[in-house]
Amino acid sequence: MDMAKGSLGRTTAAAVAAGILLALAGCDGGDGGGGSKDGGAAVIAPGRPGEKARTLSPGEAAKAQPDDSPNAADRAYVRHMVEHHRQALTMSALAPERASADGVKRLAERISAAQKPEIGAMEKWLARYPAPSGAPAAGHDHDHDHGAMPGMATEQQLSRLAAAKGPEFDRLFLTLMTAHHEGAVKMAGEALAAGNNGAVEEMANEVVATQTAEIHRMRAMG
Repeated sequence: MDMAKGSLGRTTAAAVAAGILLALAGCDGGDGGGGSKDGGAAVIAPGRPGEKARTLSPGEAAKAQPDDSPNAADRAYVRHMVEHHRQALTMSALAPERASADGVKRLAERISAAQKPEIGAMEKWLARYPAPSGAPAAGHDHDHDHGAMPGMATEQQLSRLAAAKGPEFDRLFLTLMTAHHEGAVKMAGEALAAGNNGAVEEMANEVVATQTAEIHRMRAMG
């Protein structure tokens, strides 16, 4: 599965990086054998299975650490997920006045409580990692516009939801929100497979875990 493959690759890289940072400076009893060629502290880089460990200089060790600079897939995911989450908040805000089942009201409350701070974290990430000069600006990505994002409700569906009340609202809310969550999980899986940034990986994994659990809950309620 691409999601697992992408995540596993970054996890392996992180483990190697952690191993690289096991410095041996000062552990040789002062005979000078623990230093690198340039006189700095020697660093051990564990080899891959079947390979010997290597001794690196601090400079070589720094270069060997994985680069988790955001790529286009990371930026696209965060930008689109902000919009995706905002629609979930719009749908959930209707529940207190229109839902009849307490379970639907509580679910909508949990979705709002989880996704509002997630939007804040993603907006901070976008501010920290602005798109490179020449990259498509937010809102101008024609290959993945509002309607193309998986799980997004159409304007007609949102109008129907806003007009519904009681059991009809409950049924429609669960149907639309289940599809919405399934779309979010799909987007997160794509980010895990194609992205490169560790923070985005954490955000995507959180979406997968939280929204998969809520999908199961909504199916049981329906």
